[in-house]
Amino acid sequence: MQDFIVIGGGIAGVSAGARLSRLGRVTLIEAEDALAYHASGRSAAMFEESYGASSVIALNRASRPYHETANGGVLSPRGLMIVATIGQEDTLAQDLKTMKMDPITVTEAQAMVPILNAGAILGAGYHADAWDIDTDLLIQNFAREIRADGEVITGARVEQITRHDAGWMVTTPKGTFSSRMLVNAAGAWADQVAAMAGIAPIGIQPFRRSMARIPAPGGHDVAGWPMFMGAGESWYAKPDAGALIVSPADADPLDPQDAWADDMVLAEGLARYEEVVTEPVTRMIANWAGLRSFAPDRNLVIGPSPQDAGFLWFAGQGGYGFQTSPAASRLLADLVSGASSELDAGTVASLDPARFC
Repeated sequence: MQDFIVIGGGIAGVSAGARLSRLGRVTLIEAEDALAYHASGRSAAMFEESYGASSVIALNRASRPYHETANGGVLSPRGLMIVATIGQEDTLAQDLKTMKMDPITVTEAQAMVPILNAGAILGAGYHADAWDIDTDLLIQNFAREIRADGEVITGARVEQITRHDAGWMVTTPKGTFSSRMLVNAAGAWADQVAAMAGIAPIGIQPFRRSMARIPAPGGHDVAGWPMFMGAGESWYAKPDAGALIVSPADADPLDPQDAWADDMVLAEGLARYEEVVTEPVTRMIANWAGLRSFAPDRNLVIGPSPQDAGFLWFAGQGGYGFQTSPAASRLLADLVSGASSELDAGTVASLDPARFC
């Protein structure tokens, strides 16, 4: 019998497994043939400390030292810019306040992103304190910690979960596994896993987020450009491996599934992007979609179920899974071990699954 079974091999599952491996032996079970197949493998992940609800920002701040230093660090400079069109004055002002950005002139914005259309933009904001996350490296660092004394099993979709006096049995095509405690890190499928374990679902809702990869506009070298987005996060664009990823920033509710991009949603998002640039989109290199899963109150769900202390929720990461993973997973381990958390009591309470009772 293992100490912990973690269901889910995205950033939630591997970070939880890594932290819990310091408390006991971990078996991580992933349905797909590789880790980070769904939302985690389709993310335009950034570390932006001021992005998210107050509880997310607290997790971001607590995660920063790990991202900067652990295993040599996973961050590289990117920067973040917001641009607004006529009629978006109030939205821009709110964004600058929320994201703690400095206003910049259109000329200054063009110096960083030369394809911006000066005639279409009324204002912009920028700060340098936004960072690319090496998502693959972060996943592998966490997975390596699990494998040091535990195991990571892929291609093992959960077929049955059984509660017994000593813990849990999880049946998969790769075998049946037993543990004292069960961690639900199943992302979009978290409520389904809970139901299989006899635990009441809490209303985790997946939302589609679509992406299009386009060639570097006008043949520019985009490597040094910041991530840039429309006011109110109406779209965003981010340099990636010599090309540009553009997202309509959609959030359409879907059932848990292997998501794909909707052509019309992509077209509308690309049109919003084209409104503020001088280079039209003539073709896509690729497109895809992932699912960002949220609890009803948009806070993460971290800790034991009020129904059964042996069932641990680690779900509802939304679009914040990578940037919050060090502190969120540490909180989970602290709750299991009884250690005091580095987070304030209000933040911990806002993440507690008991809030849904």
